[in-house]
Amino acid sequence: MERIAQIQRTGGPDVIQWSDVQLAEPGPGEVRMRNRAVGLNFIDTYHRSGLYPIALPSGLGMEAAGIIEAIGEGVSDWRVGDRVASFGPNIGAYSTARNIAANCLFLVPDEIGDEVAAAGLLKGCTTEFLVERCAKVQPQWDVLVHAAAGGVGLLLVQWLKHVGARVIGTVSTDEKAALARAAGADHVILYGKEDVARQVRELTDGKGVEVTFDGVGLDTWETSINATARRGLIVSYGNASGPVTGVNLGLLAQKGSLYVSRPTLFDYYHNPAERAAGAEYVFDMFRQGIIEMTIGQRYALEDAAQAHRDLETRKTIGSSVLIP
Repeated sequence: MERIAQIQRTGGPDVIQWSDVQLAEPGPGEVRMRNRAVGLNFIDTYHRSGLYPIALPSGLGMEAAGIIEAIGEGVSDWRVGDRVASFGPNIGAYSTARNIAANCLFLVPDEIGDEVAAAGLLKGCTTEFLVERCAKVQPQWDVLVHAAAGGVGLLLVQWLKHVGARVIGTVSTDEKAALARAAGADHVILYGKEDVARQVRELTDGKGVEVTFDGVGLDTWETSINATARRGLIVSYGNASGPVTGVNLGLLAQKGSLYVSRPTLFDYYHNPAERAAGAEYVFDMFRQGIIEMTIGQRYALEDAAQAHRDLETRKTIGSSVLIP
């Protein structure tokens, strides 16, 4: 019997329920994946709360790393015993094992541990497309990263420094400020205690940043508008504090003909070639030590509800994993 998380309705962390199930044999095009580590991501809370609508009842979780235990008909690219990881689009990673489409899997290199693969694949691929293909950040650019001590935030800081950007990060505590600086941030601003936009303008001689990466959403939208340079780009990639709605396009003109993008990972990892190339790029960055995962929390798999509470109340640092 396997343990799986399900939600029958949307709501707070308490809607997460656990069930014992007997998995069928993998169907055509599927494999059975035994999870060794499961990644926790903000998108999991969006599915649970209903911010991102999904069909109910539903499993939870996008990202996991493990091993292939069985192979269904028509699967020729994988073998029993292969170490693999997945970041979706299938939902249901909060489980001890599951049957999953083989074309959703990535081979995990020997040099990459299960926890790093589970915590780092989705966040790493998110970082890759945000920096390299969405914003196309160039050396010497000034860049603002909100929530710079979060899972994606820390990877963004490291990746941006690798491409030669000057990074300004925002965080909520002194402890998180130390983490952001250790990742390479040139300047760190404590939001809630300092006027972030004014500080950014001072640090950039009044011009603002070429790119703002905003995974916080509602609470930081006004700051992002005010901190971004003329003809600069705001990349709004998350809703940790709630979604940004009712945007006045005229304000973008008033603030300097700003650009705004609201990208999603799966539009940049849409076809198999993009997925394979992006994941290999990310794993290579881990191999070379250019980016490193900060796993600040480990929870037992069935403590997922507490993990959600901690994530949503900003008690976590870096990335979190659930251990079956």
